[in-house]
Amino acid sequence: MSKTISIAGLGWLGQPFAQRLMTLGYRVKGSVTSLKKASSFQNRGFNAFPLELSEQGISGEPKAFLKDVTILVCMIPPGLRRNTGADHVAKMKHFLGAIEASSVKKLVLVSSTSVYSDSQGHVFETNVPKPNSNAGLQLLEVEQLFFNAPSFKTTLVRFGGLYGGSREPVKYLAGRTELNGGAAPVNLIHRDDAIGILSEIIKQDAFGHIFNAVSPQHPLKKEYYTHRAKELQLEPPNFSEEIENRTYKKVDSKNLDLVLGYSFIHALN
Repeated sequence: MSKTISIAGLGWLGQPFAQRLMTLGYRVKGSVTSLKKASSFQNRGFNAFPLELSEQGISGEPKAFLKDVTILVCMIPPGLRRNTGADHVAKMKHFLGAIEASSVKKLVLVSSTSVYSDSQGHVFETNVPKPNSNAGLQLLEVEQLFFNAPSFKTTLVRFGGLYGGSREPVKYLAGRTELNGGAAPVNLIHRDDAIGILSEIIKQDAFGHIFNAVSPQHPLKKEYYTHRAKELQLEPPNFSEEIENRTYKKVDSKNLDLVLGYSFIHALN
């Protein structure tokens, strides 16, 4: 196996993941969105390259970023949360073309549990996603493009809501009132476990699989966020009354155990 791995997206997750891989003895390349950022990362010991995707194409240094690399981990943020009208599929099609022209033979595509809709209820990797949002539809189309690409073998990792480090979701909910979805189960994963799962995929050469990367504990949102707010001495959020018999998605994994034998580091109380 090649000892050089490229990570597309040295962000909140990509940076510590790159550091983990380097401690495991891999040579790591990473991409950031500008030459200025690349210089800053290089000064901190990262082998960083500028790479930015748009609907029109790719700018930066895609050839240098992908040169002599057989394993690529793609965690480029889709930028679909704020309904900006972004065409994530068009951007990723450009990137797919560059990857197919490179030496990459194995790829991990970071996706999201938003490919599943609430109406699907309890889902595992064997359930066919049925997204009902623009973001979910675009993510699923990108998943299919990459998973079916003939020139490399892809593993899909569908992360739940990521938390850890400076990212604490309850801070955005503290003190808010009349929130919806209090009876929905949380589908979260700590960054340490996200990095652990990605690392095991690389170490075990587990390509060609789909993983729902979500903590196996699913407390209800109302209970979990009230508890976390009190732990952090924040004003607990207030949730509105629920519609009876409302269905919410609960995302679990069989493959984390069956394929990777992965044990979670963090549990949700």
